[in-house]
Amino acid sequence: MQQDRNFDDLAERFNARIYDTTKGQLRLQVLKQDLQPFTQSPALRIWDAGCGSGQISLWLAALGHQLTLCDISETLLQQARERFAEAGQQADFHHASIQQLAPHLAAFDLVICHAVIEWLATPLETLKQAMARVKTGGFLSLMFYNRNAMVYKNVLRGGWRLEPVLNDRYIGAGNKLSPPHPHYPHDVIQFLQNHHFRIIEHSGIRVFSDYLDATALEQTDTEQLLALEQRYCRMPTYRDMGRYVHLLAEKISPDE
Repeated sequence: MQQDRNFDDLAERFNARIYDTTKGQLRLQVLKQDLQPFTQSPALRIWDAGCGSGQISLWLAALGHQLTLCDISETLLQQARERFAEAGQQADFHHASIQQLAPHLAAFDLVICHAVIEWLATPLETLKQAMARVKTGGFLSLMFYNRNAMVYKNVLRGGWRLEPVLNDRYIGAGNKLSPPHPHYPHDVIQFLQNHHFRIIEHSGIRVFSDYLDATALEQTDTEQLLALEQRYCRMPTYRDMGRYVHLLAEKISPDE
């Protein structure tokens, strides 16, 4: 039986590959760009559902918001606790899954679910439980691994990878950090709309950088690359090819 992915065994590699790189910084910059409205708002109640080591939550806590964090990885959650302690910030930490914790929580102004659903045994069913904790008029910040990008990247690499793409057997093959459940953006958007969420922002994350090989990256100015990512991340052709897609959605009344 498939289970949600726990990163206790890969926590250090996870951080080294995801956050401690230029790619990780590009990811955080685009997320912060989309979440900019919350930097000017009064204090909000925010749940980071699958918080990892808590980078985005710590940024929001420093702006005066009240954070609740959960993760099934005890190692990553401890890293989040340490980050908050070092920064002198407070939060509620829960070593629990979304499914375990959601029934015990009240409604939030903002629920964050970043790079989580692609690792879940039942992605959309679990996402529904997080969505249910968004109050009407509140927001969901959802980032997920883009299946469009996974297809394109595999085809660009050519060789033996073409046959698995043709036969839809490429997902999660040969890499412990390759998610088993990437999603097409149009499917996720339709799912949110069907459950009374209105898309406010729609961005691609790393729409260019993940298609550059190591030699090209070495010859590329990071600031110029970031500027290009920020310029094109919301243009439809490019955003749908980002390694990740970020959606900021408002929960509306069923009558709207």
